[in-house]
Amino acid sequence: MKSLFSTLFIIILNSSLFSQYDLDSLWNIWQDSSLSDTIRSEALEDYIYDGFFNTDPDSAIFYSKELYEFNRKSNNEIGLVNTLRLEAYINFRMGKYSKALGSYQKGLDIAKSIDYKEGIGDILLKIGYLYHDNEDVLRALDYYQQSLEIFEDIGERDGIGSVYNEFGSIYRAEREYVKALDYYLKSIAINNEIDNDDSNAAMFLNIGSLYLDQEDFEKALDYFQQGLVIYEKFGDKLGIASGLAGIGNVYGDKGDLDNALIKHEESLNISREIEDLQGSINSMLYIGNIFFEKRNFTKSIEYCLESLSMAKEIGDIGGQESSFSCLYEGNKALGNLNMALSNLEQMLIASDSVTGELNLRKLQEIEFSKQLLKDSLLRVEEDMKIELTHQTELRQKDRINNIALGMGLFFLLLSGGLYTRWQYIKKAKSEIEKERDRSELLLLNILPAEIAAELKEKGEAAARDFDLVSILFTDFKGYTEKSEKLTAKELVDEINTCFMAFDHICEKYDIEKIKTIGDAYMAAGGLPVQTEDFVKNTVLAALEMQIFITDRVKKKKAKNEIPFEMRLGIHTGPVVAGIVGIKKFQYDIWGDTVNTASRIESSGKVGKVNISQHTYEIIKNDPQFSFISRGKIEIKGKSDMNMWFVS
Repeated sequence: MKSLFSTLFIIILNSSLFSQYDLDSLWNIWQDSSLSDTIRSEALEDYIYDGFFNTDPDSAIFYSKELYEFNRKSNNEIGLVNTLRLEAYINFRMGKYSKALGSYQKGLDIAKSIDYKEGIGDILLKIGYLYHDNEDVLRALDYYQQSLEIFEDIGERDGIGSVYNEFGSIYRAEREYVKALDYYLKSIAINNEIDNDDSNAAMFLNIGSLYLDQEDFEKALDYFQQGLVIYEKFGDKLGIASGLAGIGNVYGDKGDLDNALIKHEESLNISREIEDLQGSINSMLYIGNIFFEKRNFTKSIEYCLESLSMAKEIGDIGGQESSFSCLYEGNKALGNLNMALSNLEQMLIASDSVTGELNLRKLQEIEFSKQLLKDSLLRVEEDMKIELTHQTELRQKDRINNIALGMGLFFLLLSGGLYTRWQYIKKAKSEIEKERDRSELLLLNILPAEIAAELKEKGEAAARDFDLVSILFTDFKGYTEKSEKLTAKELVDEINTCFMAFDHICEKYDIEKIKTIGDAYMAAGGLPVQTEDFVKNTVLAALEMQIFITDRVKKKKAKNEIPFEMRLGIHTGPVVAGIVGIKKFQYDIWGDTVNTASRIESSGKVGKVNISQHTYEIIKNDPQFSFISRGKIEIKGKSDMNMWFVS
């Protein structure tokens, strides 16, 4: 009878009906030593998921360690992998990234050793989450792609949907909203197909964020609420906190600061309860910014200091940068200028981190590889000289025994061989020169000439302070709505045509292009080498850009094609400039001047060049320009600023 009872348990459990048991039933199965180790292990795993995963992470970690020891003693390797996945994901949700990564790597090694493909695919996906959450998108993509290949190979639809969701988030970060939405909807379709629609909560929140990015507040709020309902249904506190934060973001962006504050405080309370440090950091930063908008600067600083402390605790560089930025704004508003300056310096350090050294190392590796090739060719030349000397000595020793015809033939063959090798060396040297020239051109396309020269000469290019630089920002109005009406090729061709024209204009006026961000274009006058008329030249470049766009709008409308109209803004002030990045070198600039220039652009009007008061003061006496005062314009996050249209 006892054997039959155990068999019934096995049939029930293997039919995936564990969910019918309440927590007490799962606990009793775990405690029943008469059952197989596999059944007991699965019972405790479900007990952890159902009882503590979403509500009490500390208890979940405690029981997962007990489960790990049980599986280790019973040599249940699949159970070990599943336990390590569980433990790692709990730590990830709590913001403990290093612990999570350690458990994932350990589980991945075991899964590979037993060819446990479902476990391998899931762990690769979750490691991708880790890197994605820390903004290392390239490494995250690599893990997602590996995971997708395994899921497709074994037909794991749930896993494929999860990867699609992450692809959507990557496209959303790049402002490729159409592609992002397509991947989110594919993921939702898969969940519905496999009757797993309760897993759509994360996708709903992501789509809410997508519409929030596009300022479609009604759709954003609807999707955030749909996701929140699902999370509340299952008591998933981490999901509830995320949903509340999303709703708070919608209210905040709409300007409803009171409701935004309520939702973010609710989200923060839940994040603190479940020890979700990353969620707590994000909520505190948003609350700090809300208090700044309400001009309660003391309260703003209080929250941003707490977020900074947590960001340092978990090594969140991005969180530290945002916290220092918040503290800088708050202390500046209170008149604590020394403290504000210190916050700004710390923000720049956090932003720059340690990428400069890695860039330099990569450049040195390239140069070292080229040097090895040159050295090998030099060795060939030396070997040829030695061989020639050796052959000459042999000929002198054997001269008496060789006849003239043999000597002539020998020299002819030797000369032919030497000539062939000489031609090879000559050709190889030519290839080296071509590669060197190509490398030079590539480097100059990425970095300003002066910075590239310093990097090659000294082996490093230090960040520099510039007291006065003119920052130019452009942005296409209604870009998202119009881009949805174009094919991908039409969209890319149009953006490329405009930005190529801007590149030529910057070159004409000796303006340094900094970067493009989606449909935005950023350039700066006065760095890395400052010319006498750099402010004037920046304004002239801006006017020519607007002339180009205005002319292109007329041509596009004449052909009944969709045109892009443009806002453009300029602000002048101090910045810090230097090289950032790990795999793709980038010369970038930081400072409040950059933020202000962006706000000047967004406060402008289509077809106009909008400049700040500081820029106006520098060029106001130039007879080449005329100005129209716009008075004081309200700017988000800053005091009202005087602005001018220039023509």
